[in-house]
Amino acid sequence: MSYEQLQWPKDLLDLDQFSAEHISAILDAAETFGEISQREIKKVPTLRGKLVVLFFHENSTRTRLSFEVAAKRLSADTVALSASGSSMAKGESLLDTARNIEAMNPDALVIRHSSSGAPLFLARHLSFPVLNAGDGAHAHPTQALLDLLTIRQKLGDFKGLKIAIIGDIAHSRVARSNIIGLKTMGAEVVVAGPPSMMAQGLDEEFGIIAYYRPEKAIEGADAIIMLRVQLERQSGSLFPGAREYASVYGLNEERLKLAKKNCLVLHPGPVNQGVEMTPQIYQCPQAVILDQVTNGVAVRMALLFLLIDNTERRLLNQEDRA
Repeated sequence: MSYEQLQWPKDLLDLDQFSAEHISAILDAAETFGEISQREIKKVPTLRGKLVVLFFHENSTRTRLSFEVAAKRLSADTVALSASGSSMAKGESLLDTARNIEAMNPDALVIRHSSSGAPLFLARHLSFPVLNAGDGAHAHPTQALLDLLTIRQKLGDFKGLKIAIIGDIAHSRVARSNIIGLKTMGAEVVVAGPPSMMAQGLDEEFGIIAYYRPEKAIEGADAIIMLRVQLERQSGSLFPGAREYASVYGLNEERLKLAKKNCLVLHPGPVNQGVEMTPQIYQCPQAVILDQVTNGVAVRMALLFLLIDNTERRLLNQEDRA
C-alpha cells in the first residue's frame, strides 16, 4: 500500500498512532531518502520553500543535528530555537511561544522537551505538524523508527525476531517507543534492568517479559538495544555506582555469546563505554551504532516529507470540498 492510500495523523507524537502499514511506509520512504545522502550532491528540492522550526528545550546533539540535516537535504529552511535563547527565559509560556512561532507561518515544528506531554499539548493548539523529538521519559518515536530501520536492513522481516532492551527501562523514552514499534511489527520484545530502574506494568500494558538479570533477556536474541542510564531523570542514585552497574548489566563478550551468532548491538547514544558496554563490544562488527546515526537522517527526512505533504493534501481536499 502506498503512503497516499493511508490515513496519516497530523502530528508525530509516538508510535502507537501507527499501524504496521504506516511504519512500513515510513521505513520504505526512509530507504529511498537515504540514497540521497550517498550522492555527490546531497540535496533534493522536495520541501523547497518550506520552513521547519527546531525547538529544543532540552540538550541534544544527534537528534537536533539529524533533523536539521534532514530538513536541509530536502531543501527546507530551518530556524533553531532553544529555551535559553527564547522569550521563555523571560517568563513566556510554552503555548505563547508556540503561537508566536505559528504567526510566522512555519510548515512543521520539531520539539524536544523535558516535560512528558509537551508535544501533545502543542499539537492540540497548532495547525501545522508537530514532531516529537523526545519528551521527558515518555516517548522518542524517531529514535525508535531509526532503530527499526537499522534492524530491518540487517535482519529483514521483524516477525520471529527476539529483541532485548537492557538498562534503565523506567526512565527511557527510547525503550517505550521501541517496545510499541517492535511489537506492532511482530517482533518479540523482552527487557532487563535493575529492579530500581524497571518500569511497572509492562506485562499488562505491552505483554512483554521483564527480567532483573540481563542474561535471560539476551539469551537467543537477534538484536540487543542497550540503554544509557538516565541520571538526569532520576531523583536519586538508583544503583551503587558505574562499576557495579557495568559488572551486572553491562554488555560484554561473555554476555553477547548468549545471543544468536550475528546478534546486532544498538544504542541510542551517547554511549558510556565501560558502563553500558565494553569498548570491545562498541567496536565489534555486530555493533551498528553509527548505522543508526546514518539512518536517523533518512528517517527524519521521510517523516518531514510525509507529514508536511499530508497537511498540504488535507488542506487541498478541504478547499475542493468548499
